[in-house]
Amino acid sequence: MKSPEHTELDALISLMDEPNDEIYLTIQKKIYSYGPAAIPLLENAWDSSFDHLLQQRIAEAIHAIQFDETKVRMKSWKENNAHDLLEGFILVTKYQYPDLDEDKIIKKVGRISQDVWLEVNNKLTGLEKIKVINHILYDVHKFTGNKVNISSVENYYLKNLLESKKGTPLSIGILYIIIAQGLNIPVYGVNLPKHFVLAYVDELYARQEENSGAEVLFYINPFNRGAVFTKKEIELFVKQLQLKKEDAHVAPCGHVTIIKRLTQELIENYELAGNMSKATELREIFNILKENP
Repeated sequence: MKSPEHTELDALISLMDEPNDEIYLTIQKKIYSYGPAAIPLLENAWDSSFDHLLQQRIAEAIHAIQFDETKVRMKSWKENNAHDLLEGFILVTKYQYPDLDEDKIIKKVGRISQDVWLEVNNKLTGLEKIKVINHILYDVHKFTGNKVNISSVENYYLKNLLESKKGTPLSIGILYIIIAQGLNIPVYGVNLPKHFVLAYVDELYARQEENSGAEVLFYINPFNRGAVFTKKEIELFVKQLQLKKEDAHVAPCGHVTIIKRLTQELIENYELAGNMSKATELREIFNILKENP
């Protein structure tokens, strides 16, 4: 037997072909108020309808509800769970793939982590631990930088990265950080302009969310098979870009900063592709991440 809420929602969905725009907006607002619970009924109505307008409105309603849910979850992640970089990466990916099987993604990442765990131990030096991660990530699992089509937005989403094994410096770098930190290996992101690199920090600072004061032992280029390099090479890179020297160019950054950069790069690439609606929506997510607590 259907609940009163279920019955009311069914009735509202049946009215979504209302020709009067003002009346339709009232119906739409009421449907949106049900949140994600409305999606299964909306999907069933879409499947059983042959009316183009009704299908279009149902699709818009499903997207709007899913997008609102992503924004709510992103705000909660930023305020309560930003230590979990994988969740932040998944939430950005769910913007593009709202039906993403999160458990499946977590298990895939977990299998990579387990492969590293089997070969790493506390007797290894920092450099030796990085060599293990590099071997598993680039030799065993065949991850590589997509140098042919680097500006494609598909390179940025975790789902595509795990399937194609190709990504940007940022997407591969985020995965690298997730694997390393999950095994208590102190690797953090560095918010370097025009590139994204990683820092292996002194373990005394490894548990801090923002590591601006951490001593960096060496840097890692995730886009170049985890090649190790020094601070001098970053400084040279910044000089070539003719940028003002800043501490942020060499200092480890927090997870919110990383996910904010991920959304920013997606916005820029959607704009380049002429997809302004996606860019506009992602800017809403970016603004949530930018807000002060």
